[in-house]
Amino acid sequence: MDGTSATPQALIVGAGTGLSAAFARQLAGAGYVLHLAARNTAKLELLAAESGAELHVLDGTDAEGTAALIDCLPGDLRVACYNPSARLRGPVAELDPAAVRKAVEITAFGAFVLGQAAAKRMLSQQPENGRRGTILFTGASAGVKGFAHSAPFAMGKFAQRGLAQSMARELHPKGIHVAWVNIDGGIRNASRPERVEAADNPDSMLDPDAIAREYMHLICQHRSAWSDELVLRPWVERF
Repeated sequence: MDGTSATPQALIVGAGTGLSAAFARQLAGAGYVLHLAARNTAKLELLAAESGAELHVLDGTDAEGTAALIDCLPGDLRVACYNPSARLRGPVAELDPAAVRKAVEITAFGAFVLGQAAAKRMLSQQPENGRRGTILFTGASAGVKGFAHSAPFAMGKFAQRGLAQSMARELHPKGIHVAWVNIDGGIRNASRPERVEAADNPDSMLDPDAIAREYMHLICQHRSAWSDELVLRPWVERF
């Protein structure tokens, strides 16, 4: 595609019913043509009907599939977000190496796959107000500090954070905004409601709509003051 359509396209890889769904709704409300990619898209049908999103079956670690999807977008890709990660817990001495490899591939290599394909597409586009697009990675505190029995998750998130930093330094001067978002706390969702012990501390879990508004803020930031990293944590979090 030549990317001449004036309608901006947005892609979320690893879309689900929590944070990425909240982000999808806000993108749709802002006028983006929305594309949601996941290995299982059945769970996204209601969201697609609500937001007008097009659903795509995709494994985030599939480089050829990701590139093909982005190549087929009918307009300029202005927003790309990588949301998947894999948690594998256990003592280092007992972890299955094959399972660790898979976890790191999902969290880190998949981020590279999306980042590379999105950057290639955005670099071919004409800038609007000095910017060609925004690439966002959903991170976690595990990308800043490792925790016991969580080495594979830390490996993946540290690599993802390094990827985002390197991409930001390379691509910001070319008009592509890259940012890594450290989600430092639990996200409230239907399967994990506010903890009972937090009854006296409302909003002790991160609200997905509030997080999504911060993602939208990153997209709208003026290029004279781009953030390449954002930390979000609930007010009850102990530093």
